[in-house]
Amino acid sequence: MNNRDYQIISKILQEINVIEVLITGFDLERFAADERTKRAVCMTLINIGELTKSLNEDFRQAYNHIPWKAIAGMRDITAHKYQTLKMGDVWITLEDDIPKLKTLLNEVLK
Repeated sequence: MNNRDYQIISKILQEINVIEVLITGFDLERFAADERTKRAVCMTLINIGELTKSLNEDFRQAYNHIPWKAIAGMRDITAHKYQTLKMGDVWITLEDDIPKLKTLLNEVLK
């Protein structure tokens, strides 16, 4: 892994930590009712997707078990279709996909 990709993965992990802090103590109902947190979390998801798009193609191929395309796709949907996002779907991403991604990226850095 080159230094640039290492730095990007580290930044993605920092963004995941931001999400974890933002949603601490939240459930779906509280999340859906809190406009500030929804917007902050969605912006953080956009950041993660943007960072993912910056990874070297060889790196993404080497770690093709990580759903890079889906992560970038979530960024696009969140950025361009925010007004129609279903917060239940976002919550599932936060509860299921983000912890899995964190585990996978920490393994990559080892």
